[in-house]
Amino acid sequence: MDRFHGMGKIERDIEVFQTLFDISGQTVGIRLQFGDADDLRPFQSHPSGHDQTDIAASQNEDSLADEVTLTVEQTARDEKGCTLRFSMKDTGIGMDEEYIPKIFEAFSQEDATTTNRYGGSGLGMAITKNFVEMMGGDIKVESKKGVGSVFTVTVVMKPSDRSFQSEAGIVFSKDFRSLIVDDDEIAGEHARFVLEGIGIEAKRFASAREGLEELKSACKSGHPYQLVLTDYKMPEMNGLDFTREIRSFDENKTAVIMLTGYNWDIIEDEAKKYGVDGIIGKPLFADSLLIVIQNILKEKNGIEILPEAAAPEEEHEAMLAGHRVLIAEDIDANAEILEDLLDLEDILSERACNGKIAVEMFENSAEGYYDAILMDVRMPQMDGLEATRIIRSLERPDAKQIPIIAMTANVFDEDVERSLKAGMNVHLSKPIEPDQLYKTMERLIME
Repeated sequence: MDRFHGMGKIERDIEVFQTLFDISGQTVGIRLQFGDADDLRPFQSHPSGHDQTDIAASQNEDSLADEVTLTVEQTARDEKGCTLRFSMKDTGIGMDEEYIPKIFEAFSQEDATTTNRYGGSGLGMAITKNFVEMMGGDIKVESKKGVGSVFTVTVVMKPSDRSFQSEAGIVFSKDFRSLIVDDDEIAGEHARFVLEGIGIEAKRFASAREGLEELKSACKSGHPYQLVLTDYKMPEMNGLDFTREIRSFDENKTAVIMLTGYNWDIIEDEAKKYGVDGIIGKPLFADSLLIVIQNILKEKNGIEILPEAAAPEEEHEAMLAGHRVLIAEDIDANAEILEDLLDLEDILSERACNGKIAVEMFENSAEGYYDAILMDVRMPQMDGLEATRIIRSLERPDAKQIPIIAMTANVFDEDVERSLKAGMNVHLSKPIEPDQLYKTMERLIME
């Protein structure tokens, strides 16, 4: 079953951000609602600061909140760029008013005791403020103890010199039609807007029953729909049952893509049995939708929609596809985030929950089986430093050659030096910034 992969510019940043929160949400019950990001496509984010700001702020909220809502709004726009406001609201433990002025100070924690169950180094918000200011923006916080907090980041984005249409190079035939079924009017209209923005005619219906009537009528008239987007959760008839009804008369010719704001791993196998061709998480983005449509139509009908040539940065990312990475990480949520970030670029991964297991997995694997190791430094039973020393000492050629990337929240020079002395190739600071991870892996693996 098809899923979405690489994005571009701000759209990609939000996609990665959503991935991080999807994993965290499964762990601690967080739900996210994204504002409309389609107007953001023509603008570029800061090459390093935007991802780091999102990740640092999200992990700060994640550790303290039961529910988090991220809203992205465009507050101003002209030929020089646009001003965006990112508001992150949580229903967590909140803060005392007297602590708020100190929150952006390095190593500052309202509860600094060793029994503080939320952990952290006290550097997250200081780093976030630094990145926001690097982008010429500002960050503010409002909070009430026992109620929650609102973090607001305002930044100015410059126009991108790469347009969506020029990157995609897509021309759909006039008879290529799509049908959308979603009981949520805003989500349905957003899907229609995305489809029409990439040149696909779209009709929206609020119920599966109405959608089925339209599809059957179109088939009888000899002008069937080529694409159906359906929500997963709907009253009366859900997306799975709707797809099963479509398959009873369309001879499996229609591309059916299901949209969901839930964890699709739970429903993926069942969806495939019902006849769903692909699943895309909400919010819907044009880039991700196009890739899924391309892959589905190529598989079903041998139709090529997108040109073979990729944008330069996409070519770099494609070089990592198919490589296998061993992840050594003891914290489940961190490991799942890494697995999903690797999966976004079609990178295979296997996980060890401590250094001892990582050594065993590497030792028991065939030579060259793993292309790289992402090694957390602090783990129970055996830490990443000792695991790296043992791997480097093994009597097999790839033990000396395999790239080992250290991951740690410690950002001091002595920590980096210890990692390198143990035999690691490079040191990445947590939270892991996706583009930096991809570029580092590409450089080490392709050397």
